[in-house]
Amino acid sequence: MKKLYMIGNAHLDPVWLWPWQEGFQENKATCRSALERLSEYEDVIFTSSSAQFYEWIEKNDPEMFAEIEKRVREGRWVICGGWWVQPDCNIPCGESFARHALLAQNYFKEKFGVTAKTGYNVDSFGHQGMMPQILKLSGMENYVFMRPGPHEKGLPARNFIWESDDGSKVHAFRLPFSYCTFGRLEDHMRACKEEFDAGVDELMCFYGVGNHGGGPTIENIETVKKLQKEWDDVQIVFADPDFYFEKLRERKYELPVVHGDLQHHSSGCYSAESQVKRYNRKAENALLRAEKFSVMSKLITGHGYTEGLTEGWKRVLFNQFHDILAGTSIQKAYEDTGNEFGEALSIAARNENNSLQAISFHIGIEQEENMLPAVVFNPHGWEVEEYVEVETGMFGNSCRGESYIVKDSSGHVVPSQKISSDAKVNGRNRIVFQACVPSLGYAVFRIYAVEQEQEQEHTSGALVLENEKVRVQFEEKTGAMVSIWDKENKIEYCDGVFGRAVVVKDNSDTWSHGVTRFHETEGFFVPQSVKKTEDGPVRSSIRVISKYKNSTLVQIYTLYKEDSSVRVSAKINWQEKFRCVKIQFPVALDQYRGIYEIPFGCIEKACNGEEEPVQRWMDLSGMQEDNHKVICGVGILNDCKYSACMEHNCMEMTVLRSPVYAHHNPYILDEEEDDYQFTDQGIQNFCYTIVPHLGTGKEAHLVQRAEELNQPCVTVIETYHKGDYPQKAELLTVSESHVVLSALKKAEKDRGYIVRLYETEGKACQADICLHFLEKTIHAEFKPYEIKTFLVSESVDAEPAKVNFLEWEE
Repeated sequence: MKKLYMIGNAHLDPVWLWPWQEGFQENKATCRSALERLSEYEDVIFTSSSAQFYEWIEKNDPEMFAEIEKRVREGRWVICGGWWVQPDCNIPCGESFARHALLAQNYFKEKFGVTAKTGYNVDSFGHQGMMPQILKLSGMENYVFMRPGPHEKGLPARNFIWESDDGSKVHAFRLPFSYCTFGRLEDHMRACKEEFDAGVDELMCFYGVGNHGGGPTIENIETVKKLQKEWDDVQIVFADPDFYFEKLRERKYELPVVHGDLQHHSSGCYSAESQVKRYNRKAENALLRAEKFSVMSKLITGHGYTEGLTEGWKRVLFNQFHDILAGTSIQKAYEDTGNEFGEALSIAARNENNSLQAISFHIGIEQEENMLPAVVFNPHGWEVEEYVEVETGMFGNSCRGESYIVKDSSGHVVPSQKISSDAKVNGRNRIVFQACVPSLGYAVFRIYAVEQEQEQEHTSGALVLENEKVRVQFEEKTGAMVSIWDKENKIEYCDGVFGRAVVVKDNSDTWSHGVTRFHETEGFFVPQSVKKTEDGPVRSSIRVISKYKNSTLVQIYTLYKEDSSVRVSAKINWQEKFRCVKIQFPVALDQYRGIYEIPFGCIEKACNGEEEPVQRWMDLSGMQEDNHKVICGVGILNDCKYSACMEHNCMEMTVLRSPVYAHHNPYILDEEEDDYQFTDQGIQNFCYTIVPHLGTGKEAHLVQRAEELNQPCVTVIETYHKGDYPQKAELLTVSESHVVLSALKKAEKDRGYIVRLYETEGKACQADICLHFLEKTIHAEFKPYEIKTFLVSESVDAEPAKVNFLEWEE
């Protein structure tokens, strides 16, 4: 007989159409209701997720927490979803998913003696393709979701095996119709009764009031009991998802395999409310960098600084809840979100500063007249060639003609250039210089003031940026690039106007329900000023100021002398409504393939104009048939954007959208109403980098370039002093360039360190990871796109051990 497993639950959005304080209260009310139902009905089982909810109750109502603990240990209150909340499953970085598992699963184990076996994101708006591997490393073998629905993503069955690029597999189940019941449960159950997969006699049906909490009601449970007696063709069982998946395995059903991501639902969520997405990216990277520098400080000085980092991660993880990070909550909720991300950023900044200055103040630096020492720290697991900016008042009220010389730790002069200072006062000076910094290490540079005027270099043409590698031509009429010419390989990368900002009509709601493409062009930003602002031995820049109606966009394009990439710093003051802004990059290719970065990996997508979630980079590569069939392409890196599309040979980065806050179809807006609050109004800043390259995007080291953009080197201005530490040092090196360091942190419970890496180009390899201060080497084999985590003990005799995201040995 077919079996219908009734899953009692209460989907609770801690923030959505209400602030977190209301979600906090409703969480307690929901748990009290669930406990009462379990007391009244001996066969009912309640399923719940999200460690944050349990921590709230533990701290605010210990007595209720003790009741929950008792029910968990009885097996009647089942914990699913081993993450801190039910997050957006496209926007958080890979490390954030690892921290969701680390904090939540260890919390569940400590408080209840169990961990979640089933991933549980029933309301998230799409699911990226590396999720099966992430789930397995989080200690979970099953996954429950609902969106995208059948009308948005065709799947061979509701039950299937979901596989990621590394070969990891989990059992997945797409919920029929809904994760909660507002109307008659009997109607919902009769609809689910028709949803059994061919050849599979088990199906889950979720019930219980949700969204604003609630859970199973007495009426719900009595309805189930009534139908248990009435239905003679389907057996109805109170159960939980773990039990359901266990039964599937026992029956050994042949389930279809699905590879790749599960999209699309609510494509507008990737670009709605830009500020929360910018905060998220900045906070993730600030915490990761602080952790790495804390380990560096611990191994060099004996003092590691990690105060509050766990709490900082909790603030980030909570605000990755899908209705917060997706930009779909009410405007007032984002005031709290800004405060919480700010708390995480402040915690990271304090720990990073303490760690770096503990090192820099004990580096031996000799006294020299008119010299300013700067210590540059590299947070990455590879040697970085970066351009570092330093601003100081060390040299006093120097004349405008004064220039500088910069020397590295070996005494060699490195290219430097005086640039405009942030402070518009006499006595503050700013320079940029080229710095080569060892892998996860530091290097000392000396800045000398000199009297002569720094020679200015001038390229041919006012609207040209040029070095020995590339020539970039701008057009005054559009304010955009019309040529990126690779001088050495004789390749033109631009297919027409390149990097122009376009305004697109967008009358959709906040989620963009039913919308997969933003393509109805209304107009373009028109340049008001196109001017070369810098031209020196290190870099040249062109500033473009353009307008669209009441909005202004300022973009500064910079080309460094030793780099073929164009770096762009942008500021937009947006004052329009029901519009979105995109920047277009048409690439001169005849045959092409588009790739988007996803957490811990990348995914190829059709160039059909559909809006896609993207992490820090996207790439369009292919063949130029008229140019000896050369393989080349262009990568676009970003520091805070998550939405893009590719249509034919044109990439488009979505900068912002401006719907009404928390507008959800089918609600009809009043055209006469003038008091609506619109998203993305006012000033916002972002950066992106244009990377032309030979070969495919996977071979262009875009992951490393994106890491460098999002976690730049940090400079500490020092003084001269005696010290025991050398002027140049490295902490960690990786033998294979396509194996990238994702995290280096103090272990949660052991006296040691966690090292996490992942393979980025889809190539199996063997890699040696050397931790120089510990005098230990990890020898590791990586499958394509595999994530590996190691626990490295401080003990001299202990060998590195492979662990999962929970920091438990596998």
